[in-house]
Amino acid sequence: MQPPSLVLCAIESAARVYKDRPVVYFMKGLNDTNSEATAKKYFPTLSSFNNVYFFPLRMEDIFRDTPLLPWYKKVNPKQEANWIHVSSDGCRLALLWKHGGIYMDTDIISIHRVPYKNFLAAQSSQYSSNGIFGFSSHHNFTRKSMKDFTQNYNSQIWGNQGPQLFTRILKQFCVIPRFNGTEDITCGNISFLNPQRFYPIPYPAWRRYYQVWEKLPTFNDSYALHLWNYMNQGRVNMVLGSNTLVEHLYKQHCPSTYAELTKNQTANV
Repeated sequence: MQPPSLVLCAIESAARVYKDRPVVYFMKGLNDTNSEATAKKYFPTLSSFNNVYFFPLRMEDIFRDTPLLPWYKKVNPKQEANWIHVSSDGCRLALLWKHGGIYMDTDIISIHRVPYKNFLAAQSSQYSSNGIFGFSSHHNFTRKSMKDFTQNYNSQIWGNQGPQLFTRILKQFCVIPRFNGTEDITCGNISFLNPQRFYPIPYPAWRRYYQVWEKLPTFNDSYALHLWNYMNQGRVNMVLGSNTLVEHLYKQHCPSTYAELTKNQTANV
């Protein structure tokens, strides 16, 4: 019930960009019947957004009526490597299969609306991420992905149920061409979006978000920015007054979260 400020920034930025759409955040800490009121009490910076909703993360409910439920009932989380990542990979597939929409990791700061309904995000040329993707409900891609998830399940290999799975399934829709510039690619009935759309700073350079830039980038070719929290592992955070790129992103895209952080810092001085 105490997510880092980057999570709150991700939710707020999405709520601002998608004003006419519900932004739903699933939390394991919500188990009571009045989860909405409980969450809004914890997160005052989000309480003013009428399109933000907090749902308890109940995996069996999420997996019900999908090919993933038998797997979930059989698997023993205590014996699984990378369980948090694997279970998250499964949840996002089941949710989009049932409801459609856009899934986003909570280290993604939204900048502009994604103008595509059925899309995957290229992390690099010919390699898909699963940190952000969008599909209509009951799309063939998510159906095939859930089937592959169970048939080729191996939690020992990081990403086998995530980016590697998405890349495997995408190859069933087309021979994935290489990107030559900032263009996007159509693969069957799926838009495969250029790495610049969400990953303009690639993962080996993730620290650039937490550094001071002589000239701030415009990110004109991006819809959102993935801050590579898995690479970071909490080693560095947004620091008030640091003039780093991430501080500028907070100010511009999640000003309520930034203002609350500033108020708390002033109160603690």
